[in-house]
Amino acid sequence: MPPTPHRTGDSRRQYQLVADRIRALIEDEKLAPGSRLPAERELSLQLGVSRPSLREALIALEIDGRVEIRGGSGVYVCPTPAGTGEAATSALGESPAELMQARVVLEGAIITLAAARVTKAGLQRVEEALAAMRDEHAGGRKPVEADRRFHLSIAELAGNSVLVDMVGNLFDGRHGPIAARMSGQVESTHTWQAALGEHEAIYRALEARNPQAAAAAMCTHLLASHDRWAGESADSAGKTIVEAS
Repeated sequence: MPPTPHRTGDSRRQYQLVADRIRALIEDEKLAPGSRLPAERELSLQLGVSRPSLREALIALEIDGRVEIRGGSGVYVCPTPAGTGEAATSALGESPAELMQARVVLEGAIITLAAARVTKAGLQRVEEALAAMRDEHAGGRKPVEADRRFHLSIAELAGNSVLVDMVGNLFDGRHGPIAARMSGQVESTHTWQAALGEHEAIYRALEARNPQAAAAAMCTHLLASHDRWAGESADSAGKTIVEAS
C-alpha cells in the first residue's frame, strides 16, 4: 500500500491519516479482536511512514478504543463498538512531533535574540524558574509549570509579547490527548534529570550572552525532548510501545 500523500489544504493531521490507514489494514487483513499488529519497525515500513508518526497514530487509535497498547508486548486489535462502524480517526490536537519541530524553529530563533538582549532582571527570572525546576524535581514532582516559566522568561528577554504568547501556546500543546499520553508513558525521574541538565546548559549560555551557544543549547534540549517523547532513547524496560516481535 503506497503512502497517502498529504495534500496542500488538507486540514487532517498526519497522525489521523496514518491511523485511518491502520484501520483499513485491520479491515483488509480481517484481523479479529485480540490479534496483534505487526511490530513497529515492520508496520512503519509496510505503511511507508516514520516511526514517530506511527506511534502518534497508534495512540490516537487507542484513545478511540480501536487498539490496545500493551507495554513490552505489542499492539492488539480491540472489538469495534457496536453500531459505530469504521469511522475516520477524530482530531485529538496537534501532532507532538510537529509541535516540537515548531518549537525548535521558534525558540531557536528567539533565544538568539534574547541572548543579545539579556538584562540582569530578565536573567534573574530565568534563574528563578530554573531554581524552581530543581526544587520540584528534588521533591519528586514533575516541574512542568516551572519548565513553562523558564521558556517564557527567555521569550520575554526578546522583548516581543507576540513571541511570548506563541511560546506559551506551543508549550501548552503538551497537554493535548496524544502528547499527554506519550509523556505519561516516558516521563520519569531519569528523563526529567536529563532535561534539567539541558536547561542548565541553556542558562549558562544566556549568562555568557553567547547567542550561538544559547541557540545550540536550546535546539539540543528540544530535539532531545522529542526523542524522549517519541521513544527514540527508550530503555529496555519497554518504553517503546510496539517493539515486541
